[in-house]
Amino acid sequence: MKSDVHPTLRIGAIAILVLVAVVEVTPYLWMIATSLMTWTETTAIPPTWWPDTPQWANFQEVWTSAPFLDYVLNSVFIATAIAIIQALLSCLAGYAFARLSFPGRDALFYVVLACLIIPAQVRFVSIWLLLDQFELINTYTAQILPHAASALGIFLMRQAYLAVPQETIDAAKIDGAGTFRIIFQVLMPTVGPTLIAFLLFSFVYHWNDYFWPLVVTLDESVRPLPLGVAMLREQGTGSRWHLIMAGNVILVAPLLIAFILAQKHIVRAFTLTSAK
Repeated sequence: MKSDVHPTLRIGAIAILVLVAVVEVTPYLWMIATSLMTWTETTAIPPTWWPDTPQWANFQEVWTSAPFLDYVLNSVFIATAIAIIQALLSCLAGYAFARLSFPGRDALFYVVLACLIIPAQVRFVSIWLLLDQFELINTYTAQILPHAASALGIFLMRQAYLAVPQETIDAAKIDGAGTFRIIFQVLMPTVGPTLIAFLLFSFVYHWNDYFWPLVVTLDESVRPLPLGVAMLREQGTGSRWHLIMAGNVILVAPLLIAFILAQKHIVRAFTLTSAK
């Protein structure tokens, strides 16, 4: 089938995409290159674009300079727990807003949407004081509980449920299926890509979260990886950028692996949403 797009426009579009790709990828390549340099190479003028001899020992030095295994395990536990709880509550609340009728449903949904435009910095003081009253500061609970419900997740799941024909739900009810069975057995095969995409977004956001753990934690035993990477500084000699970048590589690597594994589901989620 012959394309109606003019060759000049096609070339221009490809050039723009290549430029965007270069802009997006270059910081990661620079981070990897710096993580393999010596401290002298990171401060050289003119700058060194690639190390003469890759310093793989930088990663070992970073790993042993602090309890990095504890940081990684804390991040995995916190980000995974938040993603699972958010997914469960989003599935239930999204179905309620999409398919159940109750007084004030639309008004309550608008309140949920309003939470998307309120910055976390506006409400962190009141949440911190509430957690302090229950003696939850410096715990995993303090890092997980405030993020248990996601307005974005509720919105996405509601829109996914609305795209499913009502006849499908009616047929399941005639067969005797209850609400939970309808959600997790009948609707989930259809809305699954949207849920997987949201799980990835939630995991990435909370894996990278620096502000809230900094506010509610006091010691290294419960702190996640972003705080550990931020503390890679040598007193009196400035920032050791080769070690900081090695820590950032450790921080980013799991996210890239997760994205590669879930890429197909993310594309499918947006494709199905657009088609419907």
